[in-house]
Amino acid sequence: MKENLIIMHGGGPTAVLNCSLYGAVREAQKSGAVEHIYGAVGGTGGLLREQLLDFNAVPEEQLELLPTTPATAIGTSRDALEAEDYARMTEILEAHNIRYVLMNGGNGTMDACGKLAAACKDKGIKVMGIPKTMDNDIAVTDHCPGFGSVARYMAGTVRELGVDVRSLPIHVVVLESLGRNAGWTTAASALAREQGGDAPHLIYPPERPFHEDEFLDKVGDMYRKLGGVVVVASEGLHDDAGKPIVPPIFQTGRSTYFGDVSSHLAQMIVRRLGIKARSEKPGILARASIAWQSPVDAAEAELAGREACRAALAGETGKMVGFRRLSTEPYRCETFLIPIEEVMLGERVLTPEYLTADGTDVTEEFRRWCAPLIGPELPSMARLV
Repeated sequence: MKENLIIMHGGGPTAVLNCSLYGAVREAQKSGAVEHIYGAVGGTGGLLREQLLDFNAVPEEQLELLPTTPATAIGTSRDALEAEDYARMTEILEAHNIRYVLMNGGNGTMDACGKLAAACKDKGIKVMGIPKTMDNDIAVTDHCPGFGSVARYMAGTVRELGVDVRSLPIHVVVLESLGRNAGWTTAASALAREQGGDAPHLIYPPERPFHEDEFLDKVGDMYRKLGGVVVVASEGLHDDAGKPIVPPIFQTGRSTYFGDVSSHLAQMIVRRLGIKARSEKPGILARASIAWQSPVDAAEAELAGREACRAALAGETGKMVGFRRLSTEPYRCETFLIPIEEVMLGERVLTPEYLTADGTDVTEEFRRWCAPLIGPELPSMARLV
């Protein structure tokens, strides 16, 4: 009797999470080594409830829609798991003759992947990790599927926003970006620029402490120089003591629901500088946009799903598929397997060489690193005056 395989999603969705799902399903089908390919409906909680989708029953036309569908077609979760949950999952896997487990997610999911792999060690069940996070904060790998698309969204949106502000240069616009402790998404907005003076004019990632007076001085200087200013600020901005500049609305475990940073900064500009200001917060729109999906990101996400499936079927377990950059110009990457212990809750933040000395912009080195991940050149904008 053939054995079965299951795919689980964890954490926040991305624009290419279904690309990895598609790659894993298609690779498992092509192998001929498994009888049933299951999806856990709603992540680890779905497995614990034994809510399984059998991909053998999914119509071909629905499978072919996966790469251009955002979020996750099988659902995800942020379940807080205890030791007994891993033991129970192992029992359920054995009961359904599931011998291969693919866990697709970010830092928390890779932690769960490592713990499940350990629980299954003596059961002959192979557990592999597929990286996924728009935050780009998983350790070891050069970058993560999900980031390239949100980076393209940020760069394209800020380019459009910059043209709007330049055409009516009477205010400051503060755009808030996602990212708790890592500023990769914030930094990617720099790819919006076509020439000097273009938006974003100031970038505030969470890797550097935020100083209110310095911020206002810089905004004031930019406003006197340009008239219209675009600021991109991370939702995770904090002071020297590590305290968020806007108290979190709610916090549970690793999940923090931040206050409205962009609104806070815009109101500060109005009150203290007397300058018209407004806030914009795309939020999860940035991670759910197929219109701005990066084709490079989509292809690599699918590849990660395929490679994780191949590795599990070949007997690998307790590892995550990673990307190693071979060349930036031309862009070339290869996949490799990372022991899961090296990435379990290991957070990767912007490194100093990617930030300017004052922490309000990125270096050319970052731009060169990031540019290939967003795919084709962004549309250029007309300049008549």
